[in-house]
Amino acid sequence: MSDVQLSSSEEQRVDVVLFDLLTAVLDSWTLWNDVAGSEEMGRRWRMAYLKLTYGCGRYVRYETLVEQAAASVGLDAGYPATLARRWGELRAWPEAATVLAQLKQRYRLGVVTNCSTTLGHLAAAIPGVAFDVVVTSEEAGFYKPDPAPYQLALDRLGVHADRAVFVAGSAYDLFGTAKVGLRTYWHNRIDLPMPDGAPAPFAMRPTLDPLPADLASLAATPR
Repeated sequence: MSDVQLSSSEEQRVDVVLFDLLTAVLDSWTLWNDVAGSEEMGRRWRMAYLKLTYGCGRYVRYETLVEQAAASVGLDAGYPATLARRWGELRAWPEAATVLAQLKQRYRLGVVTNCSTTLGHLAAAIPGVAFDVVVTSEEAGFYKPDPAPYQLALDRLGVHADRAVFVAGSAYDLFGTAKVGLRTYWHNRIDLPMPDGAPAPFAMRPTLDPLPADLASLAATPR
């Protein structure tokens, strides 16, 4: 039996769109800033936390990393506790619900997020669009950008990386998605710099609005 030859469009087809949750879909920056008391302190706390998670590898209790990050920038233990208590105040970016609903008509959608399972599932419900899979770093046993969380989402959906796209909120995801073979769209909402050595995304946008059109264009472009 001869091998089936796929057309260019079939080879590039996208069936699944995976999202970073806490920066690509949700505006977690505002909540962290509000809890910390200022944008400056909130940014410092959040960046310290991101540095810890992206350098952590194997899963360590999420709340522990948030506490360590707070202590490193001079915030006491009350701030992480307040953040956890106010977790339900997280809000999606203004266009997120509309874009997700549009994508849901054509693709299966998933979340791969660096947090605990409890907080991850609470946050995933906020946009109001049901995800087909939600993978947390606690479930995967590793923090992104280790390949394990991305691969677990693909495995649960039964799809190869060639048929999926990842929407990142942080450029550090690019290191992990490249290892798995996921084409990556960077939703760079707050104009973060590209880390040294990070693989290039197929698109970098300041909002999610262009995502549906970018996905359609990607599927029509030979690799």
